[in-house]
Amino acid sequence: MDRAQKEKVVEELGQIFESSGVVVVAHYTGLTVAEMQSLRAKARQVDASVRVAKNRLAKIALEGKPCASMAEFLSGMTVLTYSADPVAAAKVAEDFAKENKKFEILGGAMGETALDRAGVEAVSKMPSREELIASIVGCIGAPASNIAGAIGAPASNIASILTTIEERGEAA
Repeated sequence: MDRAQKEKVVEELGQIFESSGVVVVAHYTGLTVAEMQSLRAKARQVDASVRVAKNRLAKIALEGKPCASMAEFLSGMTVLTYSADPVAAAKVAEDFAKENKKFEILGGAMGETALDRAGVEAVSKMPSREELIASIVGCIGAPASNIAGAIGAPASNIASILTTIEERGEAA
């Protein structure tokens, strides 16, 4: 890799570190190509990405970035899992680590906050952005349906009373 290619990789990694909601660093020693493809496929399903990069270039890209504290995790054969959603990449990494013992999560970063192994696990258990939006919409929609039911109730009560009176009138 010549200097121009290295500079391009450093620039790409810098953008990843700046724009990602969460970045998870893990060792992947011993994983097969098929297992790495499986990890990438799972990440794509939730709009996350997986990137293998040279540690030296990643450390250079981290300089001056909010998540620079995660440079301590960059040693050995490391892979980065990242996403704009602050939870998606952590969930993918955690799920994959449970299936594959060769995939060992070291830590990561969520914005300026450095995450250790337990921190990544805690983030992975948080609801995703979509789940939060769904629960908020559910909370907003519930009072409206209750109001609609309350408004519609008197009309249905009147209709049932009129039906009962009509039935009694026909019976008599």
